[in-house]
Amino acid sequence: MTIFQFIKMLGGLALFLYGMQVLGDGLKAASSGKLEKLLEKLTSNKLRAALLGTAVTAVIQSSGATVVMVVGLVNSGIMTLNQSVGVTLGANVGTTVTAWLLSMTMISGDNVLVALIKPENFSPILALIGVAILMMSKKDKTRHVATIMVGFGILMIGMTTMSGAFSSLADDPNFTGLMTAFSDNPMLGLMAGLLITVVLQSSSASIGVLQSISMSGTLTFGAMLPALMGANIGSAVTGLLGAIGAKRPAQRAAWLQMIYCLIKAIVFMAAFYILNAFVHFSFMDDITDPVRIAIFHTVFNVVALLVFLPGSDYLVKMVEKIIPVLPAEKEEMRKIPILDEHFLNTPGFALEQARTATNEMAEATQTALFTAMDLIWDYKEEAADKVDRLEKNVDEYEDQLDSYLVKLSRKTMTDKESHELSILLHSINDFERMTDHALNVMQHAQELHNKNLTFSAKACDDMNIYGGAVKEIVSMAVTAFTGNDLNLARQIEPLEIVIDGIDMEEKRRHVRRLRKGKCTVEAGFILQDITTDYERIADHCSNIAVDMLQVNEDGFDTHEYLEREKKADTPEFEAEIRKYEDKYALPKLKKDDDIQTNAVDKYVKSDKTSLSPKQGKLKADKIVKADKASKDKTIKDKKSGKDKADKVDKAKKSSDTAQ
Repeated sequence: MTIFQFIKMLGGLALFLYGMQVLGDGLKAASSGKLEKLLEKLTSNKLRAALLGTAVTAVIQSSGATVVMVVGLVNSGIMTLNQSVGVTLGANVGTTVTAWLLSMTMISGDNVLVALIKPENFSPILALIGVAILMMSKKDKTRHVATIMVGFGILMIGMTTMSGAFSSLADDPNFTGLMTAFSDNPMLGLMAGLLITVVLQSSSASIGVLQSISMSGTLTFGAMLPALMGANIGSAVTGLLGAIGAKRPAQRAAWLQMIYCLIKAIVFMAAFYILNAFVHFSFMDDITDPVRIAIFHTVFNVVALLVFLPGSDYLVKMVEKIIPVLPAEKEEMRKIPILDEHFLNTPGFALEQARTATNEMAEATQTALFTAMDLIWDYKEEAADKVDRLEKNVDEYEDQLDSYLVKLSRKTMTDKESHELSILLHSINDFERMTDHALNVMQHAQELHNKNLTFSAKACDDMNIYGGAVKEIVSMAVTAFTGNDLNLARQIEPLEIVIDGIDMEEKRRHVRRLRKGKCTVEAGFILQDITTDYERIADHCSNIAVDMLQVNEDGFDTHEYLEREKKADTPEFEAEIRKYEDKYALPKLKKDDDIQTNAVDKYVKSDKTSLSPKQGKLKADKIVKADKASKDKTIKDKKSGKDKADKVDKAKKSSDTAQ
C-alpha cells in the first residue's frame, strides 16, 4: 500500500462521515415529524423492522450503508436503539441480494445491469441532480429532498473512494489468496475474510471476490466457509466508522451490529466444526460455485435472523454493558418518555411528540372530570382517589410540556408548526385548570357524602341537565382538540353561551328554593360551588376551541375573537344556540317569581335557615368573594396563556434574527 493510497483512503473516510452528516440533516429537515412517525410505526414490531432493514439493504446493496443510516437516525434522536435492532438484523439478509445477482449472471459485478443498480455508480448522478436542485429551487421542501440526495451521494462516493484506494488489491492473487489460504485453519480464514471486507468496505464485494474465485473451480466449501463468516463480521466495521464522534445511543446502535455479527459467526463456526470433528462432513472438500455460495450466504443470514430476532432485547442489554447508560441518561428516562430532549433537534417530530403528550393530558382531564361529576350522585372512595391521582398526573404533564414547548420555540420552525406550538401552549393551561375544577367537584361530592347531605328533587333534576351539558362541552372540546377538528370546535361557543344561561337560571332557582326552605343552607353552598366549577369548566372548553380557531386564522387575541363571533350573530350561530337551549332546557317552574334579591338578603331573609342573620351575612359575603375570586382566576389564566404565546413569539423572533 502506497502513501497515496493511504491519503486517498483518508479522503474517502472524510467524505463518508460528511455525507452521513448531510444525509441526517436532510432527513430531519424534510421529515417534519413524518419520517419519524413512519419509522415508529414500521419498527414497532420486530418482524416489520427486520423486513424494513432487508428491503432497504436490498435496494442500496450495502448492509454497511443501511447501518450507517440507522446510526445517523439514532444519533439525531429520530430512532431509538430498540427500534433499530430489527432494522440492523434485517440488513444482513438484504445484503444477500447482490450475491444472487452475481450468481445468476455467473459473472463478476461488471455486468451492465448489475452495475447500474450499484450505489457507487448512480450516487454521483444523484449528487449532481441534488446540487442542481439546490441551486435552482427556492422551496424549502424541494431543497430538503435535494439535501438528502446530495448527502447520500457524498456518503456513497466516500465509500467508493475508500474502496477504490485498495481496488487493485482485489485483483492481486496474493491478496485474494488470503481468503482461501487457511482452509485448514478456520480462525485464520475468518480473520482473512474480515480483513479483506474491512479493506474493501463491502461484504458484498468480498463475497463477489469469493464467487469470482469459485468460477475457476479451485474453491472448496471448507475454504469458502470461514472466509464468508469473516466477511459477515467485517460488514459491521462500516457502522463503527459511521459512529465516530456520534452520541452514545448512536454508538450503541453501531456496536449492536458488530456484536450480532460476531455472535452469529462464532456460534455457527463453533457448532459446525465441533460437529464436523465427529461426523466428518464429506462436502468440505467439494468444489463450490457462485450459486452455492449465494444459497449458503442467504440461508445462514435468514436462519440467524429467525434465531436472534425473538431475543434481540438481550443484544440491547449486551450493548448497554459495553456502553453503559449514564446517570444523566437515566434522569432523562424518568421524564415523560415521548418528551425526549434529543427530539428537539428535529422540531417537527418534537412537536408531534408534544401533541401526543397533550392529547394524553386532554383525555386524562376528561376522565377526571367525568369521574368527579359522577361522584355527586354515587360517591366511591376509589373513584375519588382516581380523580386526585389524575389531577396530579395532569399537573406533571403541564409542567413538563410547558418547559418542553418553550425550549422548542427557540428552534427554527415553519409557520404551521409555530401555530401548532401556540395552540399547545395555550391549551395545556386550560386542561390543567379543568382538572383543578374536577378536584373541587370531587371534594364537594366528598363533603356531601361525609355530612350525609342531599339536594332537593328539583335541584337534582336541574343539576343532572346542567351536568349533561357540561359533559357534552368537555367531550366536544377534547375530541376537537385531539382530532384537530375545527368544525367541531366552532360548535363549542354556542353551547358555552347556553351553559352560561343555565348557570344564571340555576342560581335564580337556587335562591327561590332557599327562600321556600326546600334546600338547606349548607347543601345550598355546596351546590353553589359546584355550579361555579361547572361554569368555569365550560369557559376553559371555550378557550381551547377559540385558541384552535383564532390561531388557524393567524390571530392571537382570544377576547377580540370571542367578541367578533358574538357580534356576527349569523343564522347558523343562532341556530346552534337554539338547538342546545332545546336540548338542555331546565324544567319549567310552576310560578316564575321575579327574584331581585342581593347575595346578602337572600340568606338573611330565609325563614328556614338555621343560621343567624349575622351568620347568613358572613356566608353570603363568602360566596360573593369566592365567585369574584374564581372569575379573576379565569381572567388571569387567559392572560397567562397569552403571555406564554407572546414569550414564544419573542423567542422565535430572536432565533430568526440570530440565524
